[in-house]
Amino acid sequence: MFKRRVLTFGILTLIILLTYLLYPLDSDRFKLVTDEEKLVEKTYYLHQPPTNQNDSSPNIIWIVVDDLGMADTDLYGDGPVSVPNMKRLANRGIKFNNAYVSAPVCSPSRAAIATGRYNQRFGYEHQLHDRYLSNRLEYLGFRYFIDSGPWVPQYQTEVPAADFIENIGLPSSEITFGEVAKKYGYETGYIGKWHLGKKEYNNPNAFGFDYFYGFYSSHSLYVPEGTQGYVEQKIPHDFTDEYIWEGHREGQQAIRRNGKIISEDRYLTSAITDEAIDFTKSNEEKPFYLWVSYNAPHTPLQAPNEYVEKYEDVTDPVKRVHYALIKNLDDELGRLIDHLEDSRQIENTLIFFISDNGGAEFNLTTKNGPYQGGKITNFEGGVKVPMIMCWEGKINGGEVFNQPVHSTDLFMTSAKAIGAKLPSDRIYDGADLVKNVKNNSIPHEYIYFDMGNNRGIRGKKWKLTWNEANGDSVLFNLKSDPYEQKDLYQSGSGVVERLTNEFEVWAANNVDPLWPPMIYYHYTADDGKKYFFDE
Repeated sequence: MFKRRVLTFGILTLIILLTYLLYPLDSDRFKLVTDEEKLVEKTYYLHQPPTNQNDSSPNIIWIVVDDLGMADTDLYGDGPVSVPNMKRLANRGIKFNNAYVSAPVCSPSRAAIATGRYNQRFGYEHQLHDRYLSNRLEYLGFRYFIDSGPWVPQYQTEVPAADFIENIGLPSSEITFGEVAKKYGYETGYIGKWHLGKKEYNNPNAFGFDYFYGFYSSHSLYVPEGTQGYVEQKIPHDFTDEYIWEGHREGQQAIRRNGKIISEDRYLTSAITDEAIDFTKSNEEKPFYLWVSYNAPHTPLQAPNEYVEKYEDVTDPVKRVHYALIKNLDDELGRLIDHLEDSRQIENTLIFFISDNGGAEFNLTTKNGPYQGGKITNFEGGVKVPMIMCWEGKINGGEVFNQPVHSTDLFMTSAKAIGAKLPSDRIYDGADLVKNVKNNSIPHEYIYFDMGNNRGIRGKKWKLTWNEANGDSVLFNLKSDPYEQKDLYQSGSGVVERLTNEFEVWAANNVDPLWPPMIYYHYTADDGKKYFFDE
């Protein structure tokens, strides 16, 4: 009898334990609620006739590249890859020595670029995730039986349901510059990586772009796997690499033209340039706004043989192919510039070049040179990026601008260039850089960072970052310590208090994240101290 009771108790305990471990964590607590007031104002704004339009109607081109760090090229010093075409563009305009993005990871950073607003203003705080861990057993398996370092899954008791995940993206109440330009009579095009939603109401065509060629995801294969003439390099010690390759060119990674999946045999970086050139040719007689969104040098590592051979002296095969991706990207940028010069369109075109975040150290492609941190972190290696502005006849060429600038400035500078009046129902965070460059004035007194537990603020000289979960706080004097090597937090209480207060004033105008993070990224600093960041 006793043994039977023990057996029964053991079975019941096992059932309870399995029920606990396998119980679905999906919750209907997560809801995508549209800001109806802003949606109504947006609709009203877009349907009103344009006002204050400039007579000149310059063309606008934004060139956004993916995961290109400050130290990956010789644009800012002795980087490993020579980029004569990036430098050529800089010689035509202004190179920004202190340009920042609003988030150290692709999707939220791009949301701010697209709207001219900090992404935290509308809850786009975290990266888009394809899925979350569905139960506690899956969490335990991931946490203790998968070698995922430096990534660690977050323990969560509630996660978004599948239908919620399927629909996340840029809120329909937000206004992209594509919609503003279209309102002002521009032809609008988006070429390349989108990564702001995959549904009919949050894809590029839904946000003011007449023409779209590219893909919806964070990544896609540059060519179908196994294509002859290309080197393919897997990264066995990078947890994210398997995920990058497994999507092939299916689903969100499929190549699309205006929403329809197409067959594409061209190398993707070259195809993006081809499509951009074709778009400008078709709009030679009318003003256009074109967002050229290269996914290079983001993984997967696939590069043409002839480019990989340029770096045959590089012993690390991962870095060799990464350098090849960057070199090819620079050549394709040169091909686009050549066309704009030959067609003389460059004479009336405002051009921006920017990376969406810093180099991705976690995938072993880069070390970001002297810069601390990298993609996912709030250190300079994650949020400080290459940026150039070129506008012939409007700004002098070959100059540098040292004041801090921000990715939202692309939107505001472009809006001012075409004479657009923006709606007054929402905060716009960007500055008119043409005005600031001419006057050598300060565009931003402060620049802010906020993703999950990690906060940050950068003034003209001081930068403070901290983690709300564990209290990790660091303070750097970027004027004397641009590579964040000397933490002054303990001796800088007055500065810390002032910067914290400024951050709170800014954060009061933001909204809660619309979806949660899913994983932690653990980073070890140069001094050996460990930090973690939400992704």
